[in-house]
Amino acid sequence: GPSATFTHLASRRQFGSSAEYIPESTIKEVFEAVYRDTTHYGVVPIENSTEGVINYTLDMFIDSDLNIAFEIMLPISHNLLSKTGKRSDIKTIYSHPQPKAQCRGWLESNFPGMPIIEELSTAAAAKRVSKDKSSAAVASELAAAVYDLKFVEKGIEDHKNNYTRFLVISKENPKRTGKDKTSIMFSVKDKPGALFLILQPFAKHKINLTKIESRPSRRRAWEYIFFVDMEGHIEDKGVKKAIDDVKKECLFLKVLGSYPSAE
Repeated sequence: GPSATFTHLASRRQFGSSAEYIPESTIKEVFEAVYRDTTHYGVVPIENSTEGVINYTLDMFIDSDLNIAFEIMLPISHNLLSKTGKRSDIKTIYSHPQPKAQCRGWLESNFPGMPIIEELSTAAAAKRVSKDKSSAAVASELAAAVYDLKFVEKGIEDHKNNYTRFLVISKENPKRTGKDKTSIMFSVKDKPGALFLILQPFAKHKINLTKIESRPSRRRAWEYIFFVDMEGHIEDKGVKKAIDDVKKECLFLKVLGSYPSAE
């Protein structure tokens, strides 16, 4: 999305304010920009602590050869912004679907029945509202500064311990740091106990799995692809042995990257 999105904020947290940032409209376009060498790195959201995984990002990794180079954990605070800062002026609210879901309770309590129109990003919502005194946007503090908007209310998210995890994608493979994560994806053979057999090597080699997620495969009906995050680097002996053992039970397995843990 444009400047002042939460992805932009996450990017600044990782690379600083002096780096050049190139906005893209979609997650797919971010992957394509990195693949074409238009940019060294791309930053995409992968999951939110309240709303869960962003499936479109997972799907992009299925056909991509790019690696995960870093992860970013960004605390998320949503604000209601408008030109005047007055509740009485608001007739319409604009929001990206994710913040809308994360602020659903507050919005329903404070603006019951108010039309909420979805935008492609929080920044796009803020930009639209900057031209209309009768509307408000759910967006970041940075968006308020960029689009010269006032705060109707700060911190309107339903759950205060709200984080979004972002991934930095690249053609690079980061070096081992000693505090790393490794992400893989795989599809299992269709037989009884297949997933159990897949998970056994991780227990055998004492590898802690921090996440396991499944998605329907786009290649065949009722086939699923699993995404797994684990502690450790692909160069660690235990991680390498576990993955080698897992491969024997998979239709396919791809290592998405080993990268410094942000947690």
